[in-house]
Amino acid sequence: MRQDSRLSRMLHVLIHMGRHNGAMTSDMIASMLDANPVVIRRTMAGLRESGYVRSEKGHGGGWTLTRSLEELTLLDIHRAVGEPSIFAVGPAYDMPGCPIEKAVNETLKAVFDDAEQLLMKRFAGVTLADIAASFQATGDAGEAQRCSSS
Repeated sequence: MRQDSRLSRMLHVLIHMGRHNGAMTSDMIASMLDANPVVIRRTMAGLRESGYVRSEKGHGGGWTLTRSLEELTLLDIHRAVGEPSIFAVGPAYDMPGCPIEKAVNETLKAVFDDAEQLLMKRFAGVTLADIAASFQATGDAGEAQRCSSS
């Protein structure tokens, strides 16, 4: 199963946006992520609908943050990118009449629900500023230049 990287990629983008002076175009972001600008615009639209970014068309336009990194949490961005599934494993529905499969699925669902609630609570407690601060403490300025024009 392929991993959904939208959350990670948008966190990456938003932190760059928080450190960048001015708007970032879809082409700039796409180049940074080695992605198609259309895919970037589609994903950024969810962030815009949630009120975390805005876009301006035309010369000098692009995407800008509407909130500071201190105001944005992992949970906010997770929700804005469509709440992708947290787990790559899950129940099987191959034999719906089998009582063992039913018991296994009920148990897995309960365990996964509990784990997801804990993870969402943790997501709510981590801001993008927290991530940016950890980069500033451990990263080097040249690293940012290798993945962005910021």
